[in-house]
Amino acid sequence: MSAKDTVVKDQRNPLKVARGLGSSQSGVEHWWSQRVTAVALVLLGIWFVVIVLCLLHADYATARACVAKPWNALLLIAFVLTMFWHAVLGLQVVIEDYVHTRWKEVVLMVAIKFLAVLGALASVLAVLRIALTP
Repeated sequence: MSAKDTVVKDQRNPLKVARGLGSSQSGVEHWWSQRVTAVALVLLGIWFVVIVLCLLHADYATARACVAKPWNALLLIAFVLTMFWHAVLGLQVVIEDYVHTRWKEVVLMVAIKFLAVLGALASVLAVLRIALTP
């Protein structure tokens, strides 16, 4: 077997070789993050539906007392944060796949992340106000 046979041919585009670009290894992390948040949302969603069904005919004071319980407040905050995180991950994939103008892609991603952080903070603040107000 000659030395020529043992050399593996580089399959990348010559421009990528010149720029040093290759697999960034970040796609799998994004994929796993989406799957983990999806599983968490299934579990937290079941809990949320059970709580909502239990409070279906309850008055305001009962609903407030239920949300104010430490475990319920903690799980509600986890549900809200996971929901916003999963939404950003999903919208990022849609934008990367369907928006082909770079500046539009950047503007949309910044706007989505800003709105998600704003929504998450507002939701967490609302739950904490209920949970910590006597």
